[in-house]
Amino acid sequence: MDNGDREHMIARIWSAQTTPAQAPAYAAHLQHHVLPELRGLGGYAGAVLLQRDAAQGVEILVITWWRSLAAIRGFAGTDLDRAVVADEARAVLTQFDRRVRHYEVVVQDTPTNRSPEP
Repeated sequence: MDNGDREHMIARIWSAQTTPAQAPAYAAHLQHHVLPELRGLGGYAGAVLLQRDAAQGVEILVITWWRSLAAIRGFAGTDLDRAVVADEARAVLTQFDRRVRHYEVVVQDTPTNRSPEP
């Protein structure tokens, strides 16, 4: 990935694990604390929370989209790969990545004309 600050879409990906009982608490934390903060940052372009049942509990995947590395610095600071995990989130997670992964979005398909399913 280009380490410059040119404009392009970047996916910031972080994963964690929690228990089935605590998964809703993490989703609420993301919705009510993290996302409102991110919406206030220039260059933030959206997020998605994915989860699935796993042998060790519930696996969580958070993907945020950003318009530049400079925008990510506004959230993460100078160490772009450092995960930003609040104490409230840590309290409901059984395990989480200390580092995140960044990917440049190369192809994105967003259908504009959806036809009804048969």
